[in-house]
Amino acid sequence: MQKHLSANDKPLLELIGIDKSYGPFKVLKNCSLNVRTGETVVIIGPSGSGKSTLLRCVNQLEPADGGDLFFEGRRIDYDKHHVHLLRRDIGMVFQNFELFSHLSVVENIMLAPMKVLGMSRADAHDIAVELLSKVRIPEKADAYPDEISGGQQQRVAIARSLAMKPKVMLYDEPTSALDPEMIREVVDVMAELSSEGMTSLVVTHEMGFARRAADRIVFMESGEIIENASNADFFGGAVNSRTRHFLDQILH
Repeated sequence: MQKHLSANDKPLLELIGIDKSYGPFKVLKNCSLNVRTGETVVIIGPSGSGKSTLLRCVNQLEPADGGDLFFEGRRIDYDKHHVHLLRRDIGMVFQNFELFSHLSVVENIMLAPMKVLGMSRADAHDIAVELLSKVRIPEKADAYPDEISGGQQQRVAIARSLAMKPKVMLYDEPTSALDPEMIREVVDVMAELSSEGMTSLVVTHEMGFARRAADRIVFMESGEIIENASNADFFGGAVNSRTRHFLDQILH
């Protein structure tokens, strides 16, 4: 069921005219996008279209060459202070899990709350155990990353991000490194978080997730945002011809 969001809600996250180049190659071209509180926005597009780079600019893993980023109405500058504050509020889940192999599952989740938020070990452990239940693998708390499946590792990565109590979750193709049978278990957790009101910006090719959980779908091509449509318009065909062509390729 799609959430009903007021058109008058101010954006929680707003990108205005974002540009990014690597040498002579312009990866992002005047990209503007906003995400409101509780909204799930899915970004799709062909490989090399700039989707992941746009996400990395949001989390300041890549500094934009031009344009402005606003979070909760405040302009974010690329400096250590602003970046540190931003990353406390914006969680990010990557393609390849990036768990610490020498730490158990529960310890991977506990680490950031203890180091960044100054949480006690006991409190961090309680939160980690609770989040493992939320992502449906409480029995894996004492396992190590190489002892669990890829789908389970990605769910641990989601729990690790949630442990920081983020206001926005960014997902960079979170199922692309998974075997097909493991994709559903990750998608189900992401969709459940969206249904509970977690603000999410998701780069993915999983159209089932987009249809099920997205409030809006953004189509990118050659570094530009070509389409920004509601779920109903996107899957109802009320989009431009280039977007329809891409959608036909993905779905058929």
